[in-house]
Amino acid sequence: MRDAYLTGHAGEMDERRTVKVSKYLSKHLRHQPERIGLTLGEAGWVEIDMLIEAAATHGFRFTRAELDHVVESNDKRRFAVEDGRIRASQGHTVEVDLGLPSATPPPYLYHGTVAAYLGAIRAEGLRAMNRHDVHLSPDRETATRVGARRGRPVVLSVDAGAMHRDGHVFRVSDNGVWLTEAVPPDYLRLPESH
Repeated sequence: MRDAYLTGHAGEMDERRTVKVSKYLSKHLRHQPERIGLTLGEAGWVEIDMLIEAAATHGFRFTRAELDHVVESNDKRRFAVEDGRIRASQGHTVEVDLGLPSATPPPYLYHGTVAAYLGAIRAEGLRAMNRHDVHLSPDRETATRVGARRGRPVVLSVDAGAMHRDGHVFRVSDNGVWLTEAVPPDYLRLPESH
């Protein structure tokens, strides 16, 4: 019997259902695992069977096939699956050490934002805010998409090579997002027209 949420060709999930399951996973693997009685294990991992059971106990049901579809179809690779476990690749607001080793960044990385934040960024640089790290993109296109989530995007260049030479630590997540504790203003190239 086919799952009630699958439509179209065999095995395809309805796009709205995919988004709903993805948002549910993000909320509980990045921000509020305790809300459904989960505790993130070492490096943020959770047994998939435990996650599915906890979600069902708290009124949200999804199948392993749906979870696999969300993981495989997410172009941002927000989740990683390994040995029957799942974790969010980055973006946590709960305390978790993803166990990512330090890495040498490319000479420049990029950060997408909107003009409304440029004054604070000029004064303070980029701060992690409610996340553990500042998220940086390896290319302008990705940073543009990130900034566009909040409005008309502004892309900032980060002199990651200089930061690294000066002792700042970088890590790269499973999905290619570069992470660092903060970016001081001296390492930023800000647009002059804003």
